[in-house]
Amino acid sequence: MYRTLLLVIAAMIALAAAGLTAAQSTRPRRVKPPETLLGPEPTPAPATNRNAPLLDVKPTKPVGAAPVSSDTTHAFQLFQQKQYAAAAKEAKEIAAADPTNAEAWKLAGFSEFYLKQYAEAANDLQKALDLQRAAKEEDPNTVDALAESYVLAERFEQALPLLNSIINRPGKTPDPLFLYYRGLAEFKTGKTADAEKSFNAAVKANPRNTASLFYLGRMAYERKDFDAAIAWLNRATTSDARLADAWSLLTYSYLNRGAAASGPKAESDFLSAIRAGETLARLRPDENSAALLAQALIRAQQYARAATVLEPYATKPDTKSTTLYLLGVSHTQTKNYPKAILALERAAEKTPDDVNIYRMLGYDYEVSKQYGKALVAYERGLQLAPNDPDLKESAERVRPFAKT
Repeated sequence: MYRTLLLVIAAMIALAAAGLTAAQSTRPRRVKPPETLLGPEPTPAPATNRNAPLLDVKPTKPVGAAPVSSDTTHAFQLFQQKQYAAAAKEAKEIAAADPTNAEAWKLAGFSEFYLKQYAEAANDLQKALDLQRAAKEEDPNTVDALAESYVLAERFEQALPLLNSIINRPGKTPDPLFLYYRGLAEFKTGKTADAEKSFNAAVKANPRNTASLFYLGRMAYERKDFDAAIAWLNRATTSDARLADAWSLLTYSYLNRGAAASGPKAESDFLSAIRAGETLARLRPDENSAALLAQALIRAQQYARAATVLEPYATKPDTKSTTLYLLGVSHTQTKNYPKAILALERAAEKTPDDVNIYRMLGYDYEVSKQYGKALVAYERGLQLAPNDPDLKESAERVRPFAKT
C-alpha cells in the first residue's frame, strides 16, 4: 500500500510539472499563464505607459487633392477635447467624402485608437500612411500609431515591418515599448529566437519593463531552464508585484525545480513555491490559485494547510476535478480517509477517465477495509491502464478480502 501511495503522490506532482501547452494572450497588455491542468485563463498584466501618447494630430492641410470643405479643424478640436467618438465620426465623414484626405483618415484612426477600437484604427491609419507615402510626406507619428494599433489588434504580421522601421530609425534610440512590441510580434509569429533578443533589448533599455521580463521568464520555462525562469520572473514580480500571471508561473517554476532536486535544495524551492503561491492567492483568489498553492503545500508536506486552502472551493457544485483530487491527497496524508474518499468519489464522477483518481481512491478504500470498493476502484484503474504493475498488484492484494 505504501508503494501505491508513493505512486499516487508522484502522479499528483506531475500536474505541477506539466509544460506550457498554449500561447499567451495575444494582447500586449494581457499575458496568459501557463495552460496546464491547473492553468488559469488570461488575466490583466503589465499596462503600458499611456501618459505620453504617440498620437500627434494637427489640423493641417490634407495630403492630396482635397477640397477646402475637407478641413479637419473642427474634428481636431473635438479630439483635443477628448471627444473621441465625435471626432472619429466627423473625420470619417470627411474621409468618405474625400478618400484622398490623409489628415482625415489619420484623425479618424487616432480617435479610434483612444476609443480602443484598434482594428478600425489600424485600417484608417493604414489608409492615411498610404496617402502620405504617395505624397512623399510620411509622418512618423502615423507610423508609430499604426504599428501600435496592429499589435493591439493582434495583427502581428502587419505590425512587424513597421516596428522594425521604427526601431531602426537613424539617429534615434529605440523606445523600450516598441522593443517589447516587436518581441511580442515575433513571439506570436513563431520567431522565438528573435523575440528573445527583442525582449532582452527592451529590458536593457528599461530594466523594469515588466512585460518583457515576464516573457523572458515564460520562454525560459518552456525550454525547462527553471533557474533562468525563476530569475526573470522574480525580476518581473519585483517590477510589478501585482502581476498575478508572473506569480503563477514563478510558483510552477519553483515546483518544477524542486521536483528535480532533493534534500535541502528541494525543500527550499517548495517553500519558495508556497510564498509565491500565497501571493498569487491574494492577488487572484480563485480555485486555480488555490489548487496551485495546495500543490506547493503538499510538496512541502503541509497537508493540513493544503486541505484548508482547498475546502472552500470543494463545497461548490462546480468544483473542478483537480481540486477534489488534491483535496483527497491532502486528506489521505492526514489519515482522514472518510473525507478523502468523499473528495475522490466526486473527482471520479467529474473525471471518470483519470487513472490516478482510482489509484488513490482504491488505496483509501483499502486502508479503510472497504475491500470490495477498493477492488472495484483498482479494477477501474486497470481498465484505463491495463499494464500498470502497481494497480495489478493492488487488485490482487485485495481480491481475497473482497470476496469475504
